[in-house]
Amino acid sequence: MTQDGFEAVDIDTSKPHPARIYDYLLGGKDNYEVDQEAGDRLATAAPEARIGVRANRAFLQRAVRYVVGSGVRQILDIGTGLPTSPNVHEVAQSVAPDVRVAYVDNDPIVAAHGNALLSRSGTTRIILGDLREPRSVLDHPDVRQLIDFDQPVALLLVAILHFLTDEDRPAEIVATLRDALPAGSFLVLSHATGDFADRSAAQAVYSNATASLNLRTRAEVERFFEGFDLVEPGLAQVPFWRPDTPPPPHSAEIGFYGGVARKTA
Repeated sequence: MTQDGFEAVDIDTSKPHPARIYDYLLGGKDNYEVDQEAGDRLATAAPEARIGVRANRAFLQRAVRYVVGSGVRQILDIGTGLPTSPNVHEVAQSVAPDVRVAYVDNDPIVAAHGNALLSRSGTTRIILGDLREPRSVLDHPDVRQLIDFDQPVALLLVAILHFLTDEDRPAEIVATLRDALPAGSFLVLSHATGDFADRSAAQAVYSNATASLNLRTRAEVERFFEGFDLVEPGLAQVPFWRPDTPPPPHSAEIGFYGGVARKTA
């Protein structure tokens, strides 16, 4: 049995899910009691959590406008999470209507939600795929149908790499994706950190979730940009990356780094 082109699956509500926790903190409705409880514990452990996820979302929107304004007309968004309007394709197409966006997520529930909201114009698509298997994402026929890897691509890895452990070899994953991109492509990346406060209690919230939270230092996050040239202002806390409004209160406490970089060779 299928729904919206995807096989129907049972929703596991016994464990909190990072995408649904994120949705709850953003004020969304695609979450369950177990996610809400985890989100509340997270906000207690890290009081800036709610403003942090909103600031991360705002960073994503500014970064998308930047890369599209720089001439990119195709976006590969891996680990897209539950859709929150304005979505990446809505932001991108408000700048240039011909932008194509391929969303990739490994959660069938995310895929089903996203597929139900996507336009039928053929410029957007959501694909089931796992960041831990980058080659299968790059070779997926639906990705290949939408994304031309002979032309610049904006690769989005926003608030996703911190759900990979070191054993998952995230740097190698990013390098595999980078090597598939032609010159002129961009990497948009954000990542949680404990640089500004002890967030071990926040990490513990994810110990019973479907993915662990792996905080990394500024130096560790910067390594993901190897082979790219960071654009100004470089890697920054997300509220301070090219802000277009005054940063929210307590922005200096927000434990998210964000950056945009271009592949020049």
